[in-house]
Amino acid sequence: MRFLIQRTQMGSVSNQNTILAESHGLGMLILIGISPDDTAEDIEYLVKKATQLRIFDDENGVMNRSILDVGGDIIAVSQFTLMAETKKGNRPSYIRAARPEVAEPLYNEAVRALEERLGRPIGTGRFGADMQVSLTNDGPVTIWIDSKARE
Repeated sequence: MRFLIQRTQMGSVSNQNTILAESHGLGMLILIGISPDDTAEDIEYLVKKATQLRIFDDENGVMNRSILDVGGDIIAVSQFTLMAETKKGNRPSYIRAARPEVAEPLYNEAVRALEERLGRPIGTGRFGADMQVSLTNDGPVTIWIDSKARE
């Protein structure tokens, strides 16, 4: 499983001109890619890591605060293209992305776990839909975490 985390000043996700989620102020937009062999352990690792990442400035301008510390919002969007293989040719292969019947329950579990850690609901996209994602990346700060490449 992969999380691509962007620190935001504002963000939104919409589908067919309908806003599904939006946030104003400090927050995170988390794009979630899921592989067929991902488990609850991958979710636990990524959710804990994401919510404890110290990527928000403290009073001295040092990135020393987490999303929990600043009380920011999270928007989570499923994105199978995060699992793209680009080693051969020019057309990405998505063979490493989980099929929807596997990915959707894991995505829903990741959202539930993020809400539990944050202590309130988070914004989401619509699984499998063609969505438009907008954000103001603050910094810019963008962090990639892969549960299969733990340090």
